[in-house]
Amino acid sequence: MPSERPGEAQAPGPIRSEPGSLLEHVAVAVFGIDDADRVCYWGPGAQHLFGHPAEAALSRPAAHLFPPDAPDTAARLTEQARTLGYWRVRVPALHRDGTVFDCGFRVFPVAGSSGGPVVMGLASRGDELDRVKTNLAFLDALFETCPIGLVMLDEELRYVHLNQALADMDGVPLREHLGRRTAEVMLTSDGGEFQRMLRAVADGGAPLVSVLVGLRTPGRPDRDQVRSVSLFPLSGAGDTRPGLGGLMVDVTDREQALLEATEARQRLALLDRAAARIGTTLDVGTTARELIDAAVPDFCDGAVVELVEWMNPAEAFDPELPLVTNRIAARTTLPPPAPELVGGLDRVTYPPGSSIHRMLSTGRPLCVPVNEEFTSRTVVHRDRARLLLDSGVADILMAPLVARGTIQGIAMFGRSAARPAFAGQDLSLAGELASRAALCLDNARLYSRVQDIALTLQRALLPSALTTGPYVSVAHRYLPGSRATEVGGDWYDVIDLPTGRVALLVGDVMGHGVPAAASMGRLRITAKAVARHTLDPVALLTELDACAQESGIELATCLCLLYDPRTGRARIANAGHPPPLVRRPDGTVDTLGEVLGVPLGVGGVPFRSTETELPEGAVLALYTDGLIETRGQDIDAGLDALRRQLAQASGPLEEAADRILAGLLPDPPTDDTVLLLARIRRAP
Repeated sequence: MPSERPGEAQAPGPIRSEPGSLLEHVAVAVFGIDDADRVCYWGPGAQHLFGHPAEAALSRPAAHLFPPDAPDTAARLTEQARTLGYWRVRVPALHRDGTVFDCGFRVFPVAGSSGGPVVMGLASRGDELDRVKTNLAFLDALFETCPIGLVMLDEELRYVHLNQALADMDGVPLREHLGRRTAEVMLTSDGGEFQRMLRAVADGGAPLVSVLVGLRTPGRPDRDQVRSVSLFPLSGAGDTRPGLGGLMVDVTDREQALLEATEARQRLALLDRAAARIGTTLDVGTTARELIDAAVPDFCDGAVVELVEWMNPAEAFDPELPLVTNRIAARTTLPPPAPELVGGLDRVTYPPGSSIHRMLSTGRPLCVPVNEEFTSRTVVHRDRARLLLDSGVADILMAPLVARGTIQGIAMFGRSAARPAFAGQDLSLAGELASRAALCLDNARLYSRVQDIALTLQRALLPSALTTGPYVSVAHRYLPGSRATEVGGDWYDVIDLPTGRVALLVGDVMGHGVPAAASMGRLRITAKAVARHTLDPVALLTELDACAQESGIELATCLCLLYDPRTGRARIANAGHPPPLVRRPDGTVDTLGEVLGVPLGVGGVPFRSTETELPEGAVLALYTDGLIETRGQDIDAGLDALRRQLAQASGPLEEAADRILAGLLPDPPTDDTVLLLARIRRAP
């Protein structure tokens, strides 16, 4: 009970009732009424509620606190208090300014300081009581039924109040939370960062709003949770305890769904990039490297591609026999010794019973952990097994490269322990990557086989050695294009003729592959046969044109140069081919026979020839367009570059041929190329 005495000045401020009651939350007026129904105690709260100062209220009848139309209210309060010992009632009260307001009273008898009976009254405005009562009812309902975790913490970050939803979220009974620190229940692995954020808010910092926190709890030690946490400092107004209030929402499922959706988008993006990146060429090695580059580092930390050695559709996989593969592509982003692991072996043998055999037997991707059991079954050499265990690779995902029912090889993807282990969706993604790569590899393999056939035919139909007379020495080169382009129909020949004459021929059949090589062979053989029976280059081209039309060769070019060492003169006939060049002994380079005829196979247009005299020691250069025509460069620029190179051909022809090719051709060549150099001399 307050210890105010009549007339004493007290510090202003509300008086609070006993803890836990409704009046704890509202301002309370305290006053006393003696047995004569006069005011004998008057606290500061009473002065604030009724508007009367102490000197105007003390010793006056208590009836002046109530409206004139209810003069007996004060007497009824004292009567009920003395009769019942405690009475609570809401009645109209009168303010000093004449306004009437609803007021709640609690009255009870006490012994006065003079020994007489005194009735003490506690009064509060009714609207404040209703507001607080409503708020408390709302808070009670909120804490009991709200599915969101609610919590109050003291200044030491200990649990003061929480709801059942938060207790269920933690897996810890509600009462076992009280008095414990948050660090004992919310177990994070962030190095104390979350606790530092709580402390900053408790010390008056800015509130936390929807901060995502990953944690575990003692009640659910095996479940990772993600919570959205919002915390704010409690004001500490009046005698309210300082600390924190907050809300916690378990968003684990939402974050997991977002993570899965993000991973799905990443997988689709990876497949999209892979579709655009894998199979840009028909080269086996390039295709394998494209698969590796599409997977590392977006999908894994390291990958290898291996082709089975048989590469024969008729040969079936036998799980009882060792499997031998050739590693054609590898890459890793892991530190040593991982690079040595993926790049230190070209030919690999897998024993029966290995994980590779198990994967190929099912035809589906397989994921295995890298441990002693895996290495003992799969890796033949112990040193390689130890290297794999020390490489940092924790999981390996293997996928078969199968196309058109044929096992092409295997692709293996590895992840370190720093990344999540491969999951079911990763197996599907690896299968998609492997399936696309396998089809591209098979196309490249078939194309390579056709390329090899065409190249073999081309080389078989070209002269392996040129027999020349004493007055003409030659150096010749044929370079097929890269694997990215098919073998063309470029050809050349040097034919010794009676009376010491020599015919130099070079030609190019439009097209690529086996048809172009076959057409080239037909023209070369025809040219060799015709040249032995005629000394007229025009007649030779006329016969070749007829041969082309009869054989269905739509377009081909040919240059024929007939040199007579007795006169030092040369006759040149051209069917749409780049003109020859001559390097004179003084180092100047000229073009010969610039009058071009129509290509072979067109027909109906006669060919013409020109004649020129060649000096002793002159070097002739006959070539195909692959030498002077490259992507992004005008043919005239290529011809000027050939002239500059030929101007330096004063030494051995073999060296000059190599130097010209090295200076003019890209690496690898983009088209087939023929170069024929001939140094001439006159007969005595």
